[in-house]
Amino acid sequence: MTLKPGLTARVELVVAEPDTAIAHRSGDVDVISTPRIVALCEEAAVNAVAGQLDPGETTVSMRIQLDHLAPTAVGGTITADAKLEKVEGRRLKFSVSVSDERGLVAAGKVTRVLVERERFLDRCHPVR
Repeated sequence: MTLKPGLTARVELVVAEPDTAIAHRSGDVDVISTPRIVALCEEAAVNAVAGQLDPGETTVSMRIQLDHLAPTAVGGTITADAKLEKVEGRRLKFSVSVSDERGLVAAGKVTRVLVERERFLDRCHPVR
């Protein structure tokens, strides 16, 4: 299939203890961690192209540029949105944003690369 800009997806998360900076060892406060926000943005980007790939294809993360702008406490709900902005060969460039009930929590760009799943996994095996 040919991927076209404009594909979108939204994912939601109720922040729990395992999502915090303390749990991810990325800080010492009980708020959503930046690594968890990154994972949520990646999930939204993956979902944006779900069902649009050829059999045997997948996408893998290449680059993440993200500004984490505001905290969200345990119990708060955050929503991540991803939009496919550009397709440059095998590179898929997404804009992403994360919001809670108070407003913008994070914003940035995610670049994923279209790969053949088996060929990509073959690269993980040791050279003999």
